Amino acid sequence: MNGLAADLAEVDALVSELANEPAPCRVALCPPATLVQRMADRAKDTLVEIGGQDCSPEAKGAFTGDVSAAMLADAGATLVIVGHSERRQGHGETDAVVAAKAQAAFEAGLAPIVCVGETLEQQEAGQAVEVVRRQVMQSLPAALEGQPFAVAYEPVWAIGTGLTPTLQQIEEVHRAVRSAMIERLGLGVAAVPILYGGSVKPDNAADILAVPEVGGALVGGASLKAADFLGIIRAA
Repeated sequence: MNGLAADLAEVDALVSELANEPAPCRVALCPPATLVQRMADRAKDTLVEIGGQDCSPEAKGAFTGDVSAAMLADAGATLVIVGHSERRQGHGETDAVVAAKAQAAFEAGLAPIVCVGETLEQQEAGQAVEVVRRQVMQSLPAALEGQPFAVAYEPVWAIGTGLTPTLQQIEEVHRAVRSAMIERLGLGVAAVPILYGGSVKPDNAADILAVPEVGGALVGGASLKAADFLGIIRAA
């Protein structure tokens, strides 16, 4: 829940820098719903994609305050995050709810970024792999087979804390995510990117992105300033 009209200058700075020196990777910004259309307008005809931070599992109806996937697409979004740990932990979203949101995104023409990750208690109990496998198996709707989407592994205990798993831990979980994805949707998802999220910063991005099965980063606080986000983009 960060971003007001004044912060759109950061988008302009990012777009300008990437126009001068194109990114070696896909770049997307997922602002609050109030800024999606304005960011999409600013990023039009550039390589910067715009997405939503969440969407309703419902297509439309009497759901005051919710934002549907179709509304995001109408505002210019091409993708949407679903199942972020802050939604799972703070709003009690289950795997079934996350799967319904991913399904709604797909039906609206958006590519979902489906988030999975364990809590500190689960990690300390040695349950990280078990937890993320279950979340992958239960959060990916069958309709995603052969469609564009991504999975993001974000250990809950690493978000906003400055803590990060070891590179070995990241690799272990990402390999487990890949295995579960293939088990759920078949070999066609072998090339679907698995993003890492959790205190990604310019000074650790290169090492994290070099880990096997890490296909990108889901960046939080470091994406609020163009200079910081560019440091991560250049590390790709």
